Order: sequence, then C-alpha cells, then structure tokens
Amino acid sequence: MLVQNINMALRRSKKKEPSKEEFQLKERLKVEEGVFDLPTLRRLAKLFSAGIISRLYFKLATGKEADIFLAEPGDKVKAELVVLKIFRVQTTKFRNRLDYVLGDPRFGSVKQDMFSIVATWCKKEFGNLEVAEEAKVNAPRPYDFVGNILAMQFIGKDGMPAPILKDVKLEKPDVFLDKILEQVKKLYKHGLVHADLSEYNILVMDNEPYLIDFGQAVVVEHPSASEFLKRDLSNIISYFSEKYGINKNVEEAYAYVKDG
Repeated sequence: MLVQNINMALRRSKKKEPSKEEFQLKERLKVEEGVFDLPTLRRLAKLFSAGIISRLYFKLATGKEADIFLAEPGDKVKAELVVLKIFRVQTTKFRNRLDYVLGDPRFGSVKQDMFSIVATWCKKEFGNLEVAEEAKVNAPRPYDFVGNILAMQFIGKDGMPAPILKDVKLEKPDVFLDKILEQVKKLYKHGLVHADLSEYNILVMDNEPYLIDFGQAVVVEHPSASEFLKRDLSNIISYFSEKYGINKNVEEAYAYVKDG
C-alpha cells in the first residue's frame, strides 16, 4: 500500500506547479513511475511511514555519486522542505573511497558487494552530520537514512536553494574565509575532519557558510586525518587567494584549527 502511495505521490509531483517558476520550472524533473526501481521505492516507503516525507517533488541536482531530490516534509519534520540524497548503487566510485571508511574506528569490516558499500557510505554521512549538528556547525540537519537514501535539511529560502560558494561574489571575502575556518575548527574540536572541503561543498546563506557533503568526513583518529585537514585548508585558502587575492598561511590556519 505504501509503495502505491509513493507512486501516487510521484504522479502528483508531475502536476504540481512550483512557487518559484523561473528556477523550479528550469530544474524540475517529471518524476513518474519507472524512475525508481522497486528496492528504492521500498526504502522511500519507509521514509513515508516514518513521517519524514509526505510527497516527493523533483530532482534538484545530479552529482557524481548521488541524485538530490526535494520532498515535502512529513509530520515528524518541522521544516520547509526535505532534501533526499539518493546514492547511486551502480557506480564504481565508492570502491575508490573505501579508505575513508576502513580507516574509521566507527566502522568494522564492510561487505564488498556494491550495495553494502554504498549503504555504509550513506550511514557514515548521516553519522557525520549528527556530529556536525552536535558541534553547532552550519550544516544540514540529518533526519533519517534508509539503505542508500539520506534525508536531511534543506538549506535555502522560499524553495530556492542556497548557492554554492563558487557562484557567489562575496562583499567581505576576508571575513567569510575566517567564518569558514571557524566552522572547520568547531568540527575538529568535536572530533571530525570534513576531508572534501572546497568552494563546491560550501553553501552561502545570510552571509554565512554552510558545509555540505559530509560523506568523506573522518574522525580525528583516522590515520590520514591530519593530511585531509591540511588539504581542506589548502583548497579553501587557494580558492580565496585566486579569486580575491587574500593571502593566508596554510600552516597558520592548520595550527589555528587544531590548537587555537
């Protein structure tokens, strides 16, 4: 019955006219029966039953590893919208990222079939977002996960997603860079390194940075945590140097995050 309800919701989402026509009509995907396979529908059904979502809207973005959908929240979520990150099972990219999981003391051995790898990655991102929330880092609040589907907070306003840092011209880039470093520091003090930070994984809303895409984040006990932290800082500092001419020393930023 729940799968039938999902199918009905998918058909209704085709007819729904978004409130922000110019953006949403451009981005909207007609979600119809046949887009999702039966296992994915069953996992979506669990999110319906849990009160996390009540209607599936449209695809917001397609990434290298996952498709991002918007959904109407269920009665257990007090929010404007819910973001569903549906990881693609049929991809080889996750096999190349097992080191981010195997070096993490929170996880033991991982089965080598593709679904198990992807499901572990999804679980890992959910757990990392929980740490970020506990640390009061600006990041999506995690709501739930089922298999390869992660449900989390929508970062944006009035149905419009916040833009990524790369697409924004900052008025006070030096101040914004300091805010990013503060977020990285707060995360580190709670035992986590993002490990994939760049101008593509930071959203800008109300002149504040919001970190996203926490799948690769590792605990500070990970053998490569220091290397990943330096890489994160180097990526961000290089971006601000190239775009805004801001000079900041990576080693000093590293010391600030770890010991400041």
